[in-house]
Amino acid sequence: MLPTREEAQFVLEEAGRMNPGPWVKHSLNVGLAARNIARLVPGMDESKAEIVGILHDIGRRVGIVNIPKHVYEGYRYAAAKGWDEVARVCMTHSYPLMQAEFDYQPVAPEEIAIKDYILHCGEADDYDKLIQLCDALATDYGFVILEKRFVDVTRRYGIMETYIKGWEVTFGSKEYFEAQMGCSIYDVLPDIGRTTLLCPPPWKPPVKP
Repeated sequence: MLPTREEAQFVLEEAGRMNPGPWVKHSLNVGLAARNIARLVPGMDESKAEIVGILHDIGRRVGIVNIPKHVYEGYRYAAAKGWDEVARVCMTHSYPLMQAEFDYQPVAPEEIAIKDYILHCGEADDYDKLIQLCDALATDYGFVILEKRFVDVTRRYGIMETYIKGWEVTFGSKEYFEAQMGCSIYDVLPDIGRTTLLCPPPWKPPVKP
């Protein structure tokens, strides 16, 4: 079951009041990118793509948290509402390597739950791949080429070996969708030429007094 687009936007706005930050506009842009790409891919539902894109980061509603925490909280929130397709994308969007991400035994409870889910959910489907890709295309201020976004994320979180492997998977998804679209993904992302050239400093959470 999926929420409507209006429900998804309402839930995101509510979450933004709970935990303000650029992640809200980023989420809306992920939804827009997903819709524009899915529209040109035979067999994909552009409305579903937009909705799961809007809500992929909904776990950030609980506050400023790390990647596993927001992934798990998003899954719990969506699953409690019966939004199974959203819950899946909440789990998969940060793990482009899918099962290969977990060549270690996690310690944190949420990471243990994520690993168990990823190991048993099967191969990434087209919506998993699409939101992983759009997550790497969308910022709060618009859309950028993949290389720009990868640098932005690395400036915020540092570099890890799995990042490079994940980049390769993301470039592969780009080529996969472009082959079906008959054009570049960049052709359907508004103002990407302008926003790619912008260089705002990496966002940092506000310091609490």
